[in-house]
Amino acid sequence: MNVQDLLSNDPQSDDKIAMMIRSTDFEVHRNWLAITHSLPVSEWYYESRSEWTLDYPPFFAWFEWFLSQFAPLWDKNMLNVDNINYASDETIYFQRTTVIITELVLLYALKKFMMHSENKNISYILVASIFLNPGLLMGKDLLCGIVFAVLLNFKHIFLYLAPAYFVYLLRHYCFKEPGSQDFGNFLYSKFIILGLSVISIFSLSFGPFLYMGQLGQVFSRLFPFKRGLCHAYWAPNFWALYSFMDRILIIVFRQLGWVLNDTATSSVTRGLVGDVSFAVLPQIPAKTTFIITVVFQMASLAKLWRYPNFKNFIGSTILCGYSSFLFGWHVHEKAVLLIMIPFGLIATESLEHFRTFVILSISGLFSLFPLLFKSTEAIIKISICVLWMVLTCLGLSQTLSTKSESKTTPKPVKSTFVYLLENVYIVGFVILQFFTGVVHQIAFSDGKFQFLPLLATSVYCAIGIVYSWVRFTIIYFLEG
Repeated sequence: MNVQDLLSNDPQSDDKIAMMIRSTDFEVHRNWLAITHSLPVSEWYYESRSEWTLDYPPFFAWFEWFLSQFAPLWDKNMLNVDNINYASDETIYFQRTTVIITELVLLYALKKFMMHSENKNISYILVASIFLNPGLLMGKDLLCGIVFAVLLNFKHIFLYLAPAYFVYLLRHYCFKEPGSQDFGNFLYSKFIILGLSVISIFSLSFGPFLYMGQLGQVFSRLFPFKRGLCHAYWAPNFWALYSFMDRILIIVFRQLGWVLNDTATSSVTRGLVGDVSFAVLPQIPAKTTFIITVVFQMASLAKLWRYPNFKNFIGSTILCGYSSFLFGWHVHEKAVLLIMIPFGLIATESLEHFRTFVILSISGLFSLFPLLFKSTEAIIKISICVLWMVLTCLGLSQTLSTKSESKTTPKPVKSTFVYLLENVYIVGFVILQFFTGVVHQIAFSDGKFQFLPLLATSVYCAIGIVYSWVRFTIIYFLEG
């Protein structure tokens, strides 16, 4: 594939480009299709011929099995467990088709959101922006709890948001008067109904594996603590900044002639999935990340407990997502979408909400760029993200400008200087893209410092995401 191919009007050239654009998730799900189709249930969570072992909850495994029933109509060879990295045209088309079809669930959720929206103009913009991202599901209290329990058994990453759902449902559904501090108003019947509903769903999901004595094996796949603190590509969170600071201190210590752990000096940039060792800063065990995450989540949950309205529920959900993403163990970079999507629902509450949303969205989207790492994919991913940001931000900003200035909104950040710094930071992404996409390839054409673009992207995006977290935390606690 060369420049002439990219500029050609030949349809075959377009097909080549389309086939090349896919991430490692393609092989992950192809392998899971093969595992669930070709092997008995008792072997699903033991199969390890591919590095992409099945590590999602049972409902998702059964979903893969369901999709695999249609796969032979396209290409039966994709269902062979030994066909590692198999990627025929038919397999690619099959996976893309199933993704598009399942997006109808998201479309239904967005339709429900629009039906209950007071401002149709804003809802149209939000729906258009959210539809380009993974889904958000909304519903009535009991149904919400049931659907969220099902969702957890499809993808356990939604545990990030579970504390907010638990507190909201407990306070809003299980009390006669939502928000009442009097436990005499607690409705034990509703609590039992909600509890039995959730327990039934988890029993249906994990029951067969409990019966086969494989529950421990399933949980070891779902929660692989041996994989280390950081992902192979550092998710743009607090630990990325922590790891970067350790790298800076390594340089300082070497200049001073101080002794360092040679094994640790290469640990955080080797790009492998495993334990990460720090050469200077203290080591971070999994329990530490858990404690920090819970502590920060508790702060937002305290307000939600006292005032269990829908606005605080969304705010607490966002902050729970932030806390888990920023301080969690072995966080995947795509988990930032669990923050971005619900934030879009309240992005027009005020100018401060909007500016926070913009900083978060740009940082979050850019942090996903390394997932599409081929040069042929650069112009496509940049164009899509820029188009999404322009249409979304312009639409929402125009809506904000029509709001009454007399409306009381939280404005924790008023400094023109701070606004200027925020704008400079956003413009910095242009420089970052130029460095990672052009300068680095020219300056280090000999293959040295291959980790540098990933490091620069992760650290720079982490600054924006951490800042947006601090910004929104102030907004959440200052607003009435």
